[in-house]
Amino acid sequence: MHWKKPWFQISILILLAFVWGSSFILMKIGLKSFSSEQAAGIRMLLASLVLLPYSIKNLKFLQRKDLPSLLVAGFVGSFIPAFLFTKAQTQIDSALAGMLNSLTPLFTLLVGILFFKTKFKWLQTIGLVVGLIGALGLITSGKELNFGSINSYALLIVLATSFYGININTIKAKLSHLSGVQITSLSFFFTGPAALIYLLTTDFQPVFATPNWPLHFLALAALGIIGTAMAMLLMNSLIRHISAVYASSVTYIIPIFAIFWGVVDGENITLLHLTYMSGILLGVYLINKK
Repeated sequence: MHWKKPWFQISILILLAFVWGSSFILMKIGLKSFSSEQAAGIRMLLASLVLLPYSIKNLKFLQRKDLPSLLVAGFVGSFIPAFLFTKAQTQIDSALAGMLNSLTPLFTLLVGILFFKTKFKWLQTIGLVVGLIGALGLITSGKELNFGSINSYALLIVLATSFYGININTIKAKLSHLSGVQITSLSFFFTGPAALIYLLTTDFQPVFATPNWPLHFLALAALGIIGTAMAMLLMNSLIRHISAVYASSVTYIIPIFAIFWGVVDGENITLLHLTYMSGILLGVYLINKK
């Protein structure tokens, strides 16, 4: 595959933005029957089960020196944020969740500078600001957000984005000698049992009494298999070939697909929307410019 080609890299970012931009809808559907903790646990368990054949195959590449970084990739990069996001979604709307998710590139840069000796680049920083403005503008355009409602649940997403920043920098700095498939399968090899043990402690009786719970389970299955396992395979492969901040800029593109779903649902797209989308793409371009 053409991982080092700029056109291929941006194509993967757009694909990931589409997949993760759809995850908020899937979470919302899943939460109609399942608790936030059950939804997150099912998501992580199914992702781990899909990756299990690859995990077993790649156990021969597992080295003791890589174990801490793989645990970071599994738990800090996926497991804990999955619980944080579903918990937050029970109390805040998707627009605010999407806005806070756009903090990921900022945390990626800050963590990189503070702990991974990432070189500071002014053009990259300008790109961060431009992209963030575009993302926030696109999310808030035409919406009435009640910022007075920002509470501890919103802070859960802020915490999750800081974990994403730690994860992306860790993979870039410590695990670049492994392939994306190896990183993802080995990291999820440890999160799967944790998710299973947790789910066995929960009560599913209220779930089975909920109408349409199989449909809601299918939404979580899609979230786990496509939105987690497959997406992380692509993301972890991409991180090895581009900068950490550029990889994290996928969160800027996600709102574009939120608008797309709005159009599908009958909402109108305006010139202002297109302007903010252009700002996002300009920011992503500046972040990756040599």
